[in-house]
Amino acid sequence: MKHLIRESLFAGILIGLGAFGYLALGGIPGAVIFAFGLIGIVLTKTLLYTGQAGVLRNVWDVTKIWFFNILACVVIGLLVWYLGGEPVERAKTVVAGRLAVDPVRVFLKALGCGLIIDIACFAYRESGNILPVVFGVPLFILCGFYHSIADVVYIVAAGTWDNGLLLYYPLIVLGNYAGCNVRRIVLKR
Repeated sequence: MKHLIRESLFAGILIGLGAFGYLALGGIPGAVIFAFGLIGIVLTKTLLYTGQAGVLRNVWDVTKIWFFNILACVVIGLLVWYLGGEPVERAKTVVAGRLAVDPVRVFLKALGCGLIIDIACFAYRESGNILPVVFGVPLFILCGFYHSIADVVYIVAAGTWDNGLLLYYPLIVLGNYAGCNVRRIVLKR
């Protein structure tokens, strides 16, 4: 259990730093720099919710990984919020944009992200080739897909609360989970 907590917290820190980089740069450069988070995760073999949701069959373990990932991202989000500036303004824009999307699209955008992240992690585990990870992260960001762990950084950094998040965020978590399991269902591995 201790290794699960440590590895999940560290993966959350890595994704949080990638999300911070995205908020700091924005656009294509931000999407590319975000890949730092997932590259760090696959190279350190730490536990990310969207990297494990299609691999682990134990829903309780996946839930613990998710919890410790978001705990770390809350801390990174608070850091972004405290430092202020352009990253906070971008976070506010990201969150407002998320809340303007209808629930079905939220779920589908989260499903797309889960699918890409799972395939990138799977391809890395199978081949040792980092390129699917390098390209997968910018792909999901540029497609406008939603990542349940990174979104915690955006929500906290925005420093505002909206009751719409009570519907929006669980749909992203479930959509990511569904997307992470497409490969396993289709390929049977």
